[in-house]
Amino acid sequence: MKEGKIKNSELKKAIVTDAPNFPKYTTQLMNLANQNSQATRPKYVGQMTELIKEFDGNSLEEWRKWYNQKHPDAIDKATQKIAEMIDKLSEAMQQIDEEMIRAWVEELIIANTYSGLNFQEAILKKIAESKNKPFSPATPQDESKGIDGYIGDKPISIKPTSYRVKKGLTEQIDVDIVYYEKLKTCIKFKYDF
Repeated sequence: MKEGKIKNSELKKAIVTDAPNFPKYTTQLMNLANQNSQATRPKYVGQMTELIKEFDGNSLEEWRKWYNQKHPDAIDKATQKIAEMIDKLSEAMQQIDEEMIRAWVEELIIANTYSGLNFQEAILKKIAESKNKPFSPATPQDESKGIDGYIGDKPISIKPTSYRVKKGLTEQIDVDIVYYEKLKTCIKFKYDF
């Protein structure tokens, strides 16, 4: 494995700022509110990777001024959308009690596991049949790598379509993924292998 190093002096536009010291858990809540409200999506604040290409300044302050001229209300509007979602989340949190938490945990561990594992097996079987190959479930070691089963000797991961939109997932899956959606009358799934 090769490694590399870049000295700070080599980084022309890199900056180090003193970020605010946010209280514990607040950034997680603000991130969740931002994800739910979609306040910092490109349609509201601009496409950052494109904007930074247009920017010809050399400092954080120049960037701040340039961005605010280009999108004068974006930060205020995003702030407002997130604040509104924080209020909604706060209201929702007031409704959560231990009984609700227990019901959620039971649903997750019992019902979702049972359904999910049955969906996985049915999907593996259906794809294997279409490819004229055998299928097999994953071992616990495979599962720790995000593998849910095999079609022939090909490792496969099977995830609900909602998995694609979940932000902040730290799981890295390095195999082909089948995405499925449970509809009223069937399970729809998509894959490209």
